[in-house]
Amino acid sequence: MINKLIEKIQKTNAPIVVGLDPMMNYIPAHIQDKAFKEYGETLEGAAEAIWQYNKGIIDATYDLIPAVKPQIAMYEQFGIPGLMAYKKTIDYCKEKDLVIIGDIKRGDIGSTSAAYAVGHLGKVQVGSKKYAGFDEDFATVNPYLGTDGVKPFIDVCKEEKKGMFILVKTSNPSSGDFQDQLVDGRPLYELVGEKVAQWGEDFMGDSYSYVGAVVGATYPEMGKTLRKIMPKSYILVPGYGAQGGQGKDLVHFFNEDGLGAIVNSSRGIIAAYKQEKYANFGEENFADAARAAVEAMVADINGALEAAK
Repeated sequence: MINKLIEKIQKTNAPIVVGLDPMMNYIPAHIQDKAFKEYGETLEGAAEAIWQYNKGIIDATYDLIPAVKPQIAMYEQFGIPGLMAYKKTIDYCKEKDLVIIGDIKRGDIGSTSAAYAVGHLGKVQVGSKKYAGFDEDFATVNPYLGTDGVKPFIDVCKEEKKGMFILVKTSNPSSGDFQDQLVDGRPLYELVGEKVAQWGEDFMGDSYSYVGAVVGATYPEMGKTLRKIMPKSYILVPGYGAQGGQGKDLVHFFNEDGLGAIVNSSRGIIAAYKQEKYANFGEENFADAARAAVEAMVADINGALEAAK
């Protein structure tokens, strides 16, 4: 799957991923009204609004992008109907040949970790048959519990030829509470980066490992260090746009081949119509605003990479 991700990035010339992280206050009134008319102001109504909103954005952007990253918490808050919208979104993205990064941030041990891995990336045994649960292509994984928590994901990924992105240095302001703490004089995130490189050594695609890393756009200098520590790991870079990251900050996340990183933007794209820059599109044309935001992001990142050559 890492090979497919790279092929899609090269084909679209867009090293970006759209974060499908819907909040009700992002969803235009006409979509909410229609969903509530059919299902009432219920969890089912909310899930229908989310699905229609996602579908509009996917339809408007799928030809420009290689991948999407739905954040499962935004769906889980609406219970089972929300999870059904999550699954419907994944299936629809597959129809559009997009790579799906399930932002699930799971981290546990033993059989629990294996169950998470099977549920999201593998197939579960039911009698004589096997079924894919959510069936994402990649998943985000929290490494706090060590190898015991990561290995079950690696095992499932090897079986299914799927991948993962391990949290190494996250984009949030308080990430340093733990991630920056010194261990034998070195920040913890560097040690986690070394582990990611090690885990990925025996699980390689053509040129990059199936075991990637999450490194926030808000910490470009740390990204530069981690790029050297993990030369064969793809880096998923959150924090672009709404959290402050810009194309010029991100060049060090990429390798000299122009690959090695994929940059995420969530509300900067899916709620673009709410920004002054795209206000002229209006609420009804939220999907067209999202497309324009994708085009601007791709131009920003590619322009920065070109300038850095």
